[in-house]
Amino acid sequence: MKVMLVNGSPHKEANTNEALKIVEKALNNEGIDTEIFWIGSKPISGCVACFACIQNGKCIFDDAVNEFVEKAKDVDAFIFGTPVYYASMAGNFVSFMDRIFYSASLAGHNDYFAFKPVASVITARRAGTTSTYDQLNKYFGMNQMPIISTRYWNMIHSDGPNIENLYEDKEGVQLLEMMGKNMAYYLKCIEAGKKEGINPPEQEEITYTNFIRD
Repeated sequence: MKVMLVNGSPHKEANTNEALKIVEKALNNEGIDTEIFWIGSKPISGCVACFACIQNGKCIFDDAVNEFVEKAKDVDAFIFGTPVYYASMAGNFVSFMDRIFYSASLAGHNDYFAFKPVASVITARRAGTTSTYDQLNKYFGMNQMPIISTRYWNMIHSDGPNIENLYEDKEGVQLLEMMGKNMAYYLKCIEAGKKEGINPPEQEEITYTNFIRD
């Protein structure tokens, strides 16, 4: 079993990455393989709704998004981490998340994500964590991904670039460690279910509606 942890910060070795490493250590202690995927610091275009992914089988912008989606098909669970920028996810990460799920859906790769456990990690100096947590979790709810929780929202605080400050938020550290253990638990439950022949439900053709009335 393998979990992909996604670093949505433009800084590869800063607080978000360190927070993900706390979760990673807890997962590894439970016998779960891990990989941290950094989206990079280069500009990532937002989705332009060109629908080329339907024909191409991937997003027309060939960057970190396509690299990640290709890896996603062989991963059992995900943890997405982001810093808070103006009470929201980092700008590049918003574009990254939009294009991941839109292109995967239109290209017919829903199974890369559906029914795979997922969790979010939010890092900040002070405020904006809960709005960012809500923003990130909406992607998961739309893609049939079971959201792994703890006993509070998955957030941790630090007052600057010194990552050692992160560990002063003892409750935050404990929450991330708990998340790793909870994720491992659900992955093992899924694995046990498969051995007993318990599989995800068959997917029906989607019924699309709008709010226009004659």
